[in-house]
Amino acid sequence: MESRKEHSDRYWLHIVLFLLTVVATMYSGAQMVSRDAFYESQEVLFTFLEFPYTAAFLLDGLKFSTGLLLFLAVHEFGHYFAARKHNVLTSLPYFIPFPLSPIGTFGAVIRIKEPIPSTTKLFDIGASGPMAGFVVAVGVLLYGFGTLPSLDYVSELGGHESLLSYINEFGAFPTEMSVPTGVDAQESVLLVVGTTPLYWMLTQFFDNVPPLWEMYHYPFLFAGWLGLFFTAVNLLPVGQLDGGHMLYALVGPKWHTRLARAFVIMLLISGGIGYLTDMGPSIAEMIHGWFSIEGADTLTTSWIVLSAIMLFYLQRIFDRKINIVIPAFFGVLGSIAIMSWNPWIVGTVGYSGWLFWCLLIVVLIRVEHPPVMIVEPLTTRRKIVAIAGLLIFALCFSIKPLYFVL
Repeated sequence: MESRKEHSDRYWLHIVLFLLTVVATMYSGAQMVSRDAFYESQEVLFTFLEFPYTAAFLLDGLKFSTGLLLFLAVHEFGHYFAARKHNVLTSLPYFIPFPLSPIGTFGAVIRIKEPIPSTTKLFDIGASGPMAGFVVAVGVLLYGFGTLPSLDYVSELGGHESLLSYINEFGAFPTEMSVPTGVDAQESVLLVVGTTPLYWMLTQFFDNVPPLWEMYHYPFLFAGWLGLFFTAVNLLPVGQLDGGHMLYALVGPKWHTRLARAFVIMLLISGGIGYLTDMGPSIAEMIHGWFSIEGADTLTTSWIVLSAIMLFYLQRIFDRKINIVIPAFFGVLGSIAIMSWNPWIVGTVGYSGWLFWCLLIVVLIRVEHPPVMIVEPLTTRRKIVAIAGLLIFALCFSIKPLYFVL
């Protein structure tokens, strides 16, 4: 084993990455808030790369950045301090700036520098991050709800004439929380975030809550919602995600594998249903154009492509065991076919984005969990924490978390 001295942190790198992430999230957050009409009326503080920066623009970006990075920091330091408590070598959090991302970051990670020796330590390290981060996400959300601006705030946003007319007529936002019907909120692309049980419950206690297709204009609300989203993603019960660590420590390797595979297959079914309605027709037309196929049936091509995608995933999930892959293949396609006949099911659970997340799972994260040397039964306290983690996952999870409406 390498000495601890060889694992010393490069503090300058952590600081630089954090500062770059602050800048990237501030800029991306303010662009997302997009109070263009209000920004244009303010004094320009400075210009960078021909873009004018005002105090209001920077303040909106700072609100979003503060809420999001506070969540990410607490989540990762939860892991960090739990690892240090158990004398497991780990790095400080690495923040990942990504200016091209709509939120300016790919999140943050710590590097565990040695195998975690026991299931008890595995559970504590895995659970500490999402539990700590969840508290912050709820706090950011509550602050966002408690400081919601008046309905006049919409007048500061560009391209919201229809929504303003609705507010002027009825004195409130449209009641539907999902995609607008009868109210064209913007003349451009709509970013719709999915509701979660917890978010919906909190909305019942506050006034002037924007619908989900307008929430990204409210920096603290959007940062808090992202906290719930990342908490749910980390608690997915697969591989070496936090939820996978907790599940492995709770039920052991055999049941972890079974439950993780079943969960990924459910995500694939949701992704397949969404693919047939969202992406399939466009990809089929693209294929027909590439190969100059005249008169081909778009639906048939969509199913052929989807079949190839599902075969790829299932081979990875079941380690190319053909006696399991083949029945699973027909079971998944059959489920997608049956459920796709029901428009309500398609609109409610169909989400093509899960195909991307499943790709990350099967290629990078892995469905199965690597073995742990020392297997220890969890204490009653840790089992209670596991149940709490399952409840938090249910409260934060959305089957259609983020999507665009043209």
